[in-house]
Amino acid sequence: MRDELNDVIDEAIKFLEQMQQGGVKRVHVSPAAMAEFAQPPALEPASRGESITTKAATPSPPASSKATEMARLRERALACQKCPHLVRSRTQVVFGVGNIDAELMFVGEAPGADEDAQGEPFVGRAGQLLTQIIKTMGFTRDHVYIANILKCRPDMPPGSSGNRKPTREEMEICKPYLLAQIDLIQPKVIVALGGTAVEGLLQTTTGIMKLRGNWLEFRGIPLMPTYHPSYLLRNPSLIEKRNVWEDMLQVLEKLGKPISEKQRSYFRSAG
Repeated sequence: MRDELNDVIDEAIKFLEQMQQGGVKRVHVSPAAMAEFAQPPALEPASRGESITTKAATPSPPASSKATEMARLRERALACQKCPHLVRSRTQVVFGVGNIDAELMFVGEAPGADEDAQGEPFVGRAGQLLTQIIKTMGFTRDHVYIANILKCRPDMPPGSSGNRKPTREEMEICKPYLLAQIDLIQPKVIVALGGTAVEGLLQTTTGIMKLRGNWLEFRGIPLMPTYHPSYLLRNPSLIEKRNVWEDMLQVLEKLGKPISEKQRSYFRSAG
């Protein structure tokens, strides 16, 4: 235990030194986060470079402790200072939202401007479309869990607008938070929204055009890659909408949910 604590202290010192070199002068750490440094890690996510596609899922903790563990994880994420450039530019950390007992989990890439402002994933135009997809599947946002690979909005050059793709390094640094969320929730199915989410989870460079609609596996959990809702906003054809909807029908079948004829017929005229 003493060796583990020393390792944590050494890593903390390294991060603080790096931040100081980067020009950061003050770091806010909540009392709860400080207390967490004295505790052994509750979960052990896959280490950097580990083959995560073959690692078995961690047994789910007792229901009585699940909410507590998630709250502790959230507190650690909110106090995270591992990427000084993102700490300087972010408004707040966007941890995740939804049912911690969800059977279905959606994973995106990173917060945008709206998410950074509100502190909740998928609340902008793409988020509104995702909410409609979830509703059409027969769920609500309260039934599922929604999170991103990256918990902070990627910083943008001064004067520029829009969003940029997270770097591989940023995703690898932040991913342990997502892995811990998955280990706690233990969803029956994960939907990866867009190529960046698939890349961050599976470390693959295969494009989303080839992957979508085909079942993959992540930490022992079935994973369905599909297009990001923002792609449908840019390409609102019935064919592409039907492609995504067919992916969601596969998800419903995997979950053992009943599918009505009305659900099966959505966007079918596109074919």
